[in-house]
Amino acid sequence: MPTHHTPSVVLDRVSFAWPDGDIVLDDLTAAFGSGRTGLIGDNGSGKSTLLRLVAGTLRPSSGTVVTTGSVGVLPQRLTLHTDETVAALLGVDGTLAALRAIESGDVSESLFDVIGDDWDVEARAVAALDAVGVPTDLDRRVGELSGGEAVLTALAGLRLAAHPVVLLDEPTNNLDREARQRFAESLDGWPGALIVVSHDVALLDRMDETAELRAGDVEVFGGGYTDFREHLAREQEAAERALRGAEQTLRVERRQRIEAETALSRRARYGRTDYENKRMPKIIMNSRKSFAQVSAGKLRGNLDDRVEAARRSVDEQAARVRDDDRIRIDLPDPGVPASRSIATFKDVATGRETIVRGPERIALVGRNGVGKTRLLESLVSGGATAGATVGARADTDRIGYLPQRRDELVDSDSVLDSVRRRAPGRTPGDVRAMLARLLLRGDVVDRAVGTLSGGERFRVALAGLLAADPPHRLLVLDEPTNDLDLASIDVLVDALAAYRGALLVVSHDDAVLGRLGITMWLELTPGGLREGRPAHG
Repeated sequence: MPTHHTPSVVLDRVSFAWPDGDIVLDDLTAAFGSGRTGLIGDNGSGKSTLLRLVAGTLRPSSGTVVTTGSVGVLPQRLTLHTDETVAALLGVDGTLAALRAIESGDVSESLFDVIGDDWDVEARAVAALDAVGVPTDLDRRVGELSGGEAVLTALAGLRLAAHPVVLLDEPTNNLDREARQRFAESLDGWPGALIVVSHDVALLDRMDETAELRAGDVEVFGGGYTDFREHLAREQEAAERALRGAEQTLRVERRQRIEAETALSRRARYGRTDYENKRMPKIIMNSRKSFAQVSAGKLRGNLDDRVEAARRSVDEQAARVRDDDRIRIDLPDPGVPASRSIATFKDVATGRETIVRGPERIALVGRNGVGKTRLLESLVSGGATAGATVGARADTDRIGYLPQRRDELVDSDSVLDSVRRRAPGRTPGDVRAMLARLLLRGDVVDRAVGTLSGGERFRVALAGLLAADPPHRLLVLDEPTNDLDLASIDVLVDALAAYRGALLVVSHDDAVLGRLGITMWLELTPGGLREGRPAHG
């Protein structure tokens, strides 16, 4: 087992700002061990920038980044050259070509230089592909691979390269359930340091450590994401109790300060009365007055110190309590009776129909490329898809559709105009209020959609769904969590869990589906539609 506490990556007082002056990281010091680390944080917190700094594709404005050796990277969007071979994607095409040339009788010295000591490269490459469960044909064109096979092949290439440090940026985002499972299993026993940015909870739970990038600092927890969340919940509960105790102490100290001031004022008033009535000799009266003033000053100083100490304690405890700005979603009640037919799916080969009634919660699953998105589009548009094994018919016209690519948004529209395009009856004030609940406020509302991040585009598309009046009776969501950070996924899932209409969700994220209270599982296969939860993954 690796020694997770031995640093493989060290960032020392690292700062980074974009040319426009936007500061991403400021004086960050952090260390990542030699095991597997899940790096989490809200969208915009700087996770991808941190990875690029570690990879060396960005240089810090100040500070240093030190790694134990070469760094391999699997980017969030893998650039594929479809005419290249699998060997090229693995990074062994040059060595393999030299080996085959020698086997054919070419004994040029340059070929031996290319191979070095890597004479078993072909066997190792085949074994690496076999380990991730993809075909072992090294001469196969990359264009013939599925998206999942391409990502798994690239991962195998990183393992072959034996980089001491490997960075994975949202590696399972577009993988289906089976490919996700194989990818996660491939990380077990990884020989070097791994830093994985992901919102795939099942993947993050396999990590040795969880590092959270928040408010410009990195905190490392020993364990997977679910354990981290449970630890954080206990920590926050204790912090909130401590804050309530500190606030109570401050209230007591302030009340005692007021009571003491009242008593001092009363005593001073009695002293003035005695002085004016000349009840004692003047010298004694003056002495008592002076003593009383000194005592009152000391008492006030002592009480002020106690109030200030209590206020500092409140500030310290408040700093421990998270007050993160979160998306707040309140889905309207569409009023769907339990007996009402919402949608019908028909298996073309058998003629068997699957009817969705009332507020059902359906998970539509299946391998990538099997036609899930086409089925959703035919359901929403009402048109048939040529050659499809399954037909779909909506039995309501109140359907809200959130496609995977969000390409229904017009890039030149402002955020405000984009939502009003979907809900022309809403006033600008209503739309601004809704956007504010989705953390799209101020100048952002007037920005062009084309300038937004993936997570922001998702929120604009979601606002268009929520603005519908009357509300949709069926929400159709195609991979809704792909561009969201973990905190936003939590809120979206909670909102969908409270939705009282029918819900049809395509997702490969079992953790998300498990929280939605799915009542029906439909698996789309090349042969048709199968009801019931898939056994694999």
